[in-house]
Amino acid sequence: MRIDVITLFPHMFSCVTDYGVISRAVKQNKIKIHLWNLRDFAYDKHKTVDDRPYGGGAGMVLKPEPIIRAIRKIKRINKKLVPYVIYLSPQGKILDQKKVYELYKKKWLIILCGRYEGVDERVMKFVDEEISIGDYVLTGGESAAVVLIDAVCRYVKGVVKEKESLVKESFINKFLDHPQYTRPRSYMNMKVPEILLSGDHKKIELYRLKEAIRNTYKKRPELLNKIKLTDLEKKLLEEVIKEERSGK
Repeated sequence: MRIDVITLFPHMFSCVTDYGVISRAVKQNKIKIHLWNLRDFAYDKHKTVDDRPYGGGAGMVLKPEPIIRAIRKIKRINKKLVPYVIYLSPQGKILDQKKVYELYKKKWLIILCGRYEGVDERVMKFVDEEISIGDYVLTGGESAAVVLIDAVCRYVKGVVKEKESLVKESFINKFLDHPQYTRPRSYMNMKVPEILLSGDHKKIELYRLKEAIRNTYKKRPELLNKIKLTDLEKKLLEEVIKEERSGK
């Protein structure tokens, strides 16, 4: 996996390049993350990358020349492969787990981080897709890029050691994940559910399925309208609704 990031603030990516499981994968050369300072592609001695918008209005707009020069230079690194160019923007498609996996399959991403009022519209001819991490506005695309990189790189072999962790987690299965517990068995009068200590794997799986359904019902009930439930899942959902309404 190779990811090239065009940004005004390369140091903001130290949280993924220097810390955690992704940084370890970077050091092991399983993931290549290259940071490109947009100012290095400016024409003038002052390294100007923004200007006032035509037609007036508040704020500044990122100029097209530095961005397009950066994208073109990065693409020349490997003429045999075609990178997928992403512009992080609140106007883009919402990033979800399905999209994360699609991006992982691209194998080579160029991520453009916007700033100020955005980029000159002519840049969009060099962009394959606009992506948003949510319906809200950030001061810049760097924070969103970190989220995208973290999500995509988890699929790279060896980043997440337990394969089961990639399969049995929220947004990959039908439901949100079930509650997790670890030692000690009892803390501040709060005890681990006895069924998890029983050793009966079938009962544990059924319990976890029901609790995953409960989590989804309580935290993200709108997701249930998008899920095709099996007969068992319908039965468990009915039980959950009855229990929650009765306060159990």
